[in-house]
Amino acid sequence: MKLQQLQKKLNEEGLSLIADRQGELYTSKLHGIGPIINPMKEDIYYFEDAIVVDKVIGKATAMLLILSKVKYIYAYVLSEKAKEILEYYHISYDCEKVVPYIINRTHDGMCPMEKTVYDMNDLDEAFIALKHKQSELMKQ
Repeated sequence: MKLQQLQKKLNEEGLSLIADRQGELYTSKLHGIGPIINPMKEDIYYFEDAIVVDKVIGKATAMLLILSKVKYIYAYVLSEKAKEILEYYHISYDCEKVVPYIINRTHDGMCPMEKTVYDMNDLDEAFIALKHKQSELMKQ
């Protein structure tokens, strides 16, 4: 699918994420890093050569997609740290709005996933840290 078609489908169906994986569509209504990290636990290269359209991309999601060898990312909201890491790894992307950081769900601080990888640049290290953080948050 073309980018405009993916964007239209995302908005019309109330999705949080849509990915064109070489003709196979992957969609999710989940928020946070779940839609990205969950399939990557089974196949680290799940998003290889994919075009991903996401409502919000922080550094955590960006690092996961880079590790998974994504081809292109479109975000409605992108954090400054996500922008930096995408440019560092030469990943093609576009966005509507860049924000200083992704806000947590209670709107009183930084997203815990963004905070987890804020000072990291190693993709494998970030993947391990994010899996641990996701597990920790699910227990709460």
